[in-house]
Amino acid sequence: MAKNSKFDRVQVVDKAVDLYWEKGFHGTSMRNLQEVIDMRPGSIYATFGSKEGLFKESLQRYTQSGILHLEQCCQEQNSPLLGLKSFIHNIVVEKRSSAPSGMCMLVKTVTELTNENEELLTEAKRSLKIMESEFEKVLKQAQEIGEIEKEKDTKQLAQFVQVQIAGLRTYARTVDNDLPLQNMLDNMFSHYPF
Repeated sequence: MAKNSKFDRVQVVDKAVDLYWEKGFHGTSMRNLQEVIDMRPGSIYATFGSKEGLFKESLQRYTQSGILHLEQCCQEQNSPLLGLKSFIHNIVVEKRSSAPSGMCMLVKTVTELTNENEELLTEAKRSLKIMESEFEKVLKQAQEIGEIEKEKDTKQLAQFVQVQIAGLRTYARTVDNDLPLQNMLDNMFSHYPF
């Protein structure tokens, strides 16, 4: 593998994202990485600095993919709120059996890591804040066109959305069909605080 190629680096990081997302940071061994990304430990260290370096880049890639996915969902819908709802439906309902883990990789990381991995924990928290700010942008757009009342605090609404997504994704692991999830998602957008 040509480790200097940007295309190859993206492929490697994408594979690492899926592995880390499935197993978590501590559950992923160097052997797992070696097998999945098809690089020897020396190449991993030379390219990413360490297992932690690759994990940090994976968190950043996961976050960037989430932002792009949110933007795509919003572009495909005729309203910001419908775009946000479509995004949540996609990650909670549609991808719950195909994603490496039902949980958000960022939430999973925050719950797994301790201060022993402070840099990675900080990166995961930073990424969650980035996603929250992306939700707020969508909510402000919805407010500008009258989908949300002007007096609503879009920052608080974005925090609400973040918490709801984490809860829905966790709950999705406990149910066998999509109907309860769909009902909860519908209720999220038709009741408080919207």
